[in-house]
Amino acid sequence: MRLIGLTVENFRCYAKPTSVRLNDLTALVGTNDVGKSTLMDALAIFFMEATLDKDDACKSGNPKEMRITCEFDRLPDEIVVDTDFPTSLEAEHLLSARGTFIIRKTYNGSLSKPSVVSTDAIAEHPTAEKFQDLLNLKKTELTKRAEELGITLQGIDKRKNALIRAAIWQSADDLKKAEVPITLDSEVGKQVWTALQPSLPTFALFKSDRASSDQDAEAQDPLKAAIREAIKAVEEKLQQVQEFVEAEVKKIAEATVAKLREMDPSIAETLNPVVSTKKWDSLFTTSITGDNDIPLNKRGSGVKRLVLLNFFRAKAEKAAAEKHANSVIYAIEEPETSQHPRNQRMLLNALRDLSFGEGRQVIITTHTPMLARYLDEADLRFIQRREDGVRTIGEVGQVSQDQIAKSLGVLGFVDKGYPLED
Repeated sequence: MRLIGLTVENFRCYAKPTSVRLNDLTALVGTNDVGKSTLMDALAIFFMEATLDKDDACKSGNPKEMRITCEFDRLPDEIVVDTDFPTSLEAEHLLSARGTFIIRKTYNGSLSKPSVVSTDAIAEHPTAEKFQDLLNLKKTELTKRAEELGITLQGIDKRKNALIRAAIWQSADDLKKAEVPITLDSEVGKQVWTALQPSLPTFALFKSDRASSDQDAEAQDPLKAAIREAIKAVEEKLQQVQEFVEAEVKKIAEATVAKLREMDPSIAETLNPVVSTKKWDSLFTTSITGDNDIPLNKRGSGVKRLVLLNFFRAKAEKAAAEKHANSVIYAIEEPETSQHPRNQRMLLNALRDLSFGEGRQVIITTHTPMLARYLDEADLRFIQRREDGVRTIGEVGQVSQDQIAKSLGVLGFVDKGYPLED
């Protein structure tokens, strides 16, 4: 599944529903504090890579209807929602008019710990009476509904709810389909949402304000994973070492207690030798060194950030492999931070190449005019704040380079056609 749209409502600085379309490479451009990071955080919350807090609700909106909506294309051909019988989003009338899958999560932001109160698919769904609620009906209820409508189920496997729903829908003269919210909190709805989980992209967010250190959790994670894998490869040998050491220590401890018993039996009776061990992976610490064994922590901030950015990529790829996900979204805030202009161009080239990969998307934020100049106009999303505080997001044809220049300052001194490699 590929993410092609995001809409936020009553979330931080976005009171009214505000949408942004997403490409394989998308750059959110705008001044500081205009709402770029808010969109990134909304995605992290939607994909459950981050949690909400009481300050996430928009102060001028309805905190009880804080919403994050994502739209996807490149959908799975089949999903299994009941009795191991394959069906599809199209067959269940869960697609939008564009043939995409739109899912909206609503949160109660008025709570001290905001939580999801509803999960809905926004779909072109039947609204005709007795045909609009089939996804909420259980097997016996579906059979009864068919009888009420005079529909014969002869030749249909009644163990398969999807087939009964299909028979009922096909009997209608006019389903009166309209774009409406369909709850995914019902029994069947939950099965649909669960069936889609393996197809959802892995989402990874690289924050602009993260620490630049090789002890950063993002950097340590793949290194610790490597330690665990290495230990696993020699686990049997390490177990033998552990058993040998424990046996030898116990021998000495027991001998010591025996000698103590000769001197004072009352003390010896209260002693019991115990050997405790630690996990093998806790015995190792890691760091990254470069030229002349200089630790990464002592390198320039640009080098540190560049290395950590690639550890971030390694971790995202690892997470995707572990969940067997076919797609990954790399969300990177201000990739130009601490980078020399040449490295900025190199990094943008690398991110563009990354977005060309199958099942790979890149979303970045920037307020650097030169980087905006280097990106294709079709990939720019310009966020600006109106005088009344409302945020708008302009796409190609809606916002000109002159508007971006006026907001961010003079665009890069290099012509658009200047090669990024130089």
